[in-house]
Amino acid sequence: MDILRYAAFTTDPEGGNPAGVVLDATGLDDAAMLAVAAELGYAETAFLTQGRNGAAGGRDYDVRYFSPKVEVPFCGHATIATAVALAERTGPGALLFRTRAGEVPVDVEAESDGALRATLTSVEPRVDPVSEEDVAEALRLLRWSGDDLDPALPPRIAYAGARHLVLAAATRGRLAELAYDFEGLAAYMEARELVTLQLVWREDAATFHVRDPFPVGGIVEDPATGAAAAAFGAYLRELGLAGGGGGTVLTLHQGEDLGRPGVLRVELREGDRRVRVSGTAVVIPG
Repeated sequence: MDILRYAAFTTDPEGGNPAGVVLDATGLDDAAMLAVAAELGYAETAFLTQGRNGAAGGRDYDVRYFSPKVEVPFCGHATIATAVALAERTGPGALLFRTRAGEVPVDVEAESDGALRATLTSVEPRVDPVSEEDVAEALRLLRWSGDDLDPALPPRIAYAGARHLVLAAATRGRLAELAYDFEGLAAYMEARELVTLQLVWREDAATFHVRDPFPVGGIVEDPATGAAAAAFGAYLRELGLAGGGGGTVLTLHQGEDLGRPGVLRVELREGDRRVRVSGTAVVIPG
């Protein structure tokens, strides 16, 4: 079994979000995949088996994602990393990933500098309300107060393959200071089937800084979170905060507070509820 290591949403191996990639997981059961993910210690590792129906010109795969503690239905950064790894071996083009959340098309293109950029198209998203009691409990576990929230970006639960509670900080300083109750927040999230909290700060209408606590996966913080980025794009559109006209492109900066900066591009297209998230990925040497 060949375990590849990539950093997603960056061109620097020291930036972005590290992901494990196993391009041929044939014969591995759940326990074996979880053991590999736990030993690697990254937020997620993707495990592929070749698809059976010849979609995407034979470039279709069944994909499962494991954190060091649990399987998750979908992972954006590991999808980007996996798509780049495949493109490096078989060339750019269209791919189709069958995940526990549904089918996720991915397109890989070579940029002018030779870097490969992968763009995933999310499953159908949705945005749900969250009770005041649940918000208050999340704030208590984060050690935030109600005054720390931006009233222009109200709390919601957003989904684009995985569930995320969106909370917007009123200041960049509040977002930078993250020290939460790890066990308490993990239990809170497990009870509500949340994968991460999507903590955001709005720099301007199209630029956001984000952080994602991930205690349910055994990780204090996910450095760059593609699934949450897709969910956040759906959240902004649902609230009418993503602009209009012929589509919107958002830039999300993540990982800066961890010393692993990454950039996620989120695209909302007119007439298509799905959300597109794109980024580069690079091999982690060693």
